[in-house]
Amino acid sequence: MVTADRILILSSRLSNRREIALRSVFQLDGRLDLRAPGLLPDLTRYQAVVLDGPQEVPDLDRLHAFVSTGGALLAIGAAPGAPDASLARLLGVSAGEPLPEAEVWGSVSRDHDLTHRVDAQFLLVDSLRPLQPLKDDVRPLVTVQWAFQEQTVTIERRIDQGRVVVTTLGNGAEALQTPALATMLRRAARREPGAQRTLGVGIVGYGAQGGMGFLHGTAVANVSGLDLLAVCDRVSTRLDAARAEFPGVRVYKNPDDIAGDPGIDIAIIATPPVAHSAIALELMEAGKHVVCEKPLCLTLKEADMLIEAAERNGVVLTVNHNRRWDADYLAIVRLIQEGRLGQVFNVETFAGDFAHPCRFWHSDESVSGGAVYDWGAHHIDWILQLLPGMPASVTANDHKRVWHDVTNADQVRVRLAWRDGREAEFVYSDIAAVRRPKFYIQGTQATLVGHYRPVAFERLDPAEGYVREEAHYAEAPAHLILGRYESGYGIAQTTLPLPSPPRFPLLRNLADHLLLGEPLAVTAASARRVVAVLEAATRSAQQRGSPVALSPAL
Repeated sequence: MVTADRILILSSRLSNRREIALRSVFQLDGRLDLRAPGLLPDLTRYQAVVLDGPQEVPDLDRLHAFVSTGGALLAIGAAPGAPDASLARLLGVSAGEPLPEAEVWGSVSRDHDLTHRVDAQFLLVDSLRPLQPLKDDVRPLVTVQWAFQEQTVTIERRIDQGRVVVTTLGNGAEALQTPALATMLRRAARREPGAQRTLGVGIVGYGAQGGMGFLHGTAVANVSGLDLLAVCDRVSTRLDAARAEFPGVRVYKNPDDIAGDPGIDIAIIATPPVAHSAIALELMEAGKHVVCEKPLCLTLKEADMLIEAAERNGVVLTVNHNRRWDADYLAIVRLIQEGRLGQVFNVETFAGDFAHPCRFWHSDESVSGGAVYDWGAHHIDWILQLLPGMPASVTANDHKRVWHDVTNADQVRVRLAWRDGREAEFVYSDIAAVRRPKFYIQGTQATLVGHYRPVAFERLDPAEGYVREEAHYAEAPAHLILGRYESGYGIAQTTLPLPSPPRFPLLRNLADHLLLGEPLAVTAASARRVVAVLEAATRSAQQRGSPVALSPAL
């Protein structure tokens, strides 16, 4: 019986982009061995062997024994064409003639443990070869329609205690990272199937009508495997709204009731930031998995306490850094992953305009943590995702010059500096009458700028005539322009297309993590890094811009 927890990848097409793609799919860090094809090592160290690309595999008998005793064998574009080839007999399939690279829709078999909770159809651009079964125990997992005929491109075959999964998709680095395909491959490398049950959810802090509680409740209602059971808020009218918007939900006025409700597996904290730490700690001590609104908390000390509590109680702690799935940010991530910016060395972001700040808790420094914690929770998170590693120092300056009826600063500028010279800047302002670009990102090969694109709604009202209403300036994705120097020609500019963002991605990922063992999209450790920078920026601003050093260990 295979009991190891490492994956061996033998790749005949290794490149920097391919390695990044493979590591992204399997996400095992130090427990993933990636090497060129050759003699097989001691397979007792591994839970799965991946054959990436066409290759000759010596000692197939040993590989067959590995699968028979519980190992997983995954072949990505490695199926041989000849039906009588030894590898084809082990895989249970041979591959047909190569088809031209094209944009195709994959259709997923829905009654299999590898495809549970995977989108029924997914789109990718890839080259492929139809798979032709050689064994009766071959089970199709993914088909594509080619010239109006269904072609099998991914299969599974069980051999005793183990499994073989073969796909002719995933030849391109980007195609390999297509979420549906990556999910199936990652699951195939695991030994145990995921659980199929429903997780009870409670929300702490429902908020005003149409606020965060309603948004989280809507997400829960649309994610398979989650069930909204209870809502907690100290304001009775908000509980009345919760009852009306989610009939049958239990209502509480104290987080203690959520902690003591045995039906609740997951608690979502949507209170103001100053209360996050104490409530999250209480809920995790009660054995609840916790989703906390951003920022996780206000200090690094609190973050460390919460992470330790999650580990001690064996629960998951994640943070709703929801703007990691904004369409413009996803386009930027793809651009960087494809290497089209080169090495990114400067990231600048901006949020704000010239308008009276809101008169809610967001503008109260004692409740929100201050201006830098509000929009900074998003923008600093973006910066730390785009520039790996912790900055060496944080410098911040703020201004209090116009809006004296609220306690937040009118404007704050945060500068981050890395030890290798990379730098970043985030500016938030309520006194910027001309709005700066949302993104300005420089790489060694290109520069990207993202301009805010406010959305206006125009209508003719029978009583009022022409009516124009504008959404919040930050709701629409930015207009992204890539400028690239071409020798002998000058600067070529390209408008970037935006992807369709996934629906309810954070809670869907959490359900997949808890039910199927999928990697967690937003780890508490990544949220902790954001808190460290926000706290350092607050301290620097209090010291009139004196730099605050950060440890690289953060």
